[in-house]
Amino acid sequence: MNKVIKLKNRPVGAPQNSDFEFTKEDTPSPKDGELLLEARYVSVDPYLRGRMMDQKSYIEPFKLNEPITSGIVAEVIESKNENFKKGDFVNGMLAWKEQQTSNGEGLNKVDADKAPLSAYLGVLGLTGLTAYFGLTKLGLPKEGDTLVVSGAAGAVGTIVGQIGKIHGCKVVGIAGNDEKVEMLKSKFGYDAAINYNTTEDMTSAIAEVAPDGVNVFFDNVGGTIFDAVLANIARNARVVLCGAIADYNKTETPSGPRVNTTLIKNSVSMSGFTLRDFQSDFQEGIQKLAGWLSEGKLEYEETIVEGFDNIPQAFLDLFEGKNKGKMVVKI
Repeated sequence: MNKVIKLKNRPVGAPQNSDFEFTKEDTPSPKDGELLLEARYVSVDPYLRGRMMDQKSYIEPFKLNEPITSGIVAEVIESKNENFKKGDFVNGMLAWKEQQTSNGEGLNKVDADKAPLSAYLGVLGLTGLTAYFGLTKLGLPKEGDTLVVSGAAGAVGTIVGQIGKIHGCKVVGIAGNDEKVEMLKSKFGYDAAINYNTTEDMTSAIAEVAPDGVNVFFDNVGGTIFDAVLANIARNARVVLCGAIADYNKTETPSGPRVNTTLIKNSVSMSGFTLRDFQSDFQEGIQKLAGWLSEGKLEYEETIVEGFDNIPQAFLDLFEGKNKGKMVVKI
C-alpha cells in the first residue's frame, strides 16, 4: 500500500498535526506516456501555510481531503514515457505520496553526480532562485551597500547573504538564537548578525551595525523586525518583501507603524514578489547559482529529517525556527 498525506482541516492559528491525515491507497501503475515515481526528498516551506487557507492568492489553495503538494525530488521506478528512463531523478511539484504516477509535465531531470539530490530543493531549486531573483532583480545590490536580511539563517536567507557578498555588500543577518548568529558569520560570511530573541532594542541594534542606514532590506519575516529595520532605512533604499512568517499564523490582521512617510521622505522603493514573476528567466538563475556553487562562492545548510511520516512535523518545526538552512525530509 502507498502512504498519502492529505489536508484534513484548514488550520486556525498555528497548524497542528491533527490538521493532516495519513491514508493509504493502492500503489499506482503507469499508463502509456506515464512514469512511476518514488519520492526521495520532500521540501517543506513556510509558503505552504498560505495555501492551507481558503482565500484568493497568487496560487490556488489546497483542497480539503486531498494530498498536499510541494517540491519533491523523486526517482523514476518505471517509465512508459520516452523522455524518461528507469533510474532517472526528477524534481517537480508533486503530491505528498510515497509513490505516484506522472505524465512528465513540469518535471526536470536532476544529476546526482553534480550535486546532492537534496540541493535541488534548496540552493539549486526554488529556494536558491527565490534568493537570486528577489535580491538581484528587486534589491539591486551594489558595491558598498549595507544589506540586512531577516530570517537570515533560513533556507532563502543564507543564500541571499552570500549573493550580497558576491556583489560587494556589507551583509547583516537577523536570526533567532546564538548558534544561528555564529553560523551566519562563520559559514556564510555575514559581516554581522543579531539575535532578535536576546536583543531588547532591535532598532538601536540595527543602527549600531548599519550606522549609515540600510540600503537593501530583504525581508522574510515581517512583524516588529520589519518595523525596526525600516526605522533605519537609508535614502533611495530598496525593500524586498519575500515572506512574513511572523504573521502567517495570526488570526487577526496585524497592525504596526505606518510606512508611508518613511518611504516618501527617503525615496524608498518597496516590492513584494513571488517566484512565478521570474519563471521565464529560471535558466539564467540556475546557471548563475550552479556556477557560484562550483566556484566555491556559495555554501548551503540543510536540516534533514528522515521518514515519510515526519513530513508534517518537519513543516510545523519551521514556525518554531528549528531549521538551519533548508528543511528537507529524506524518504
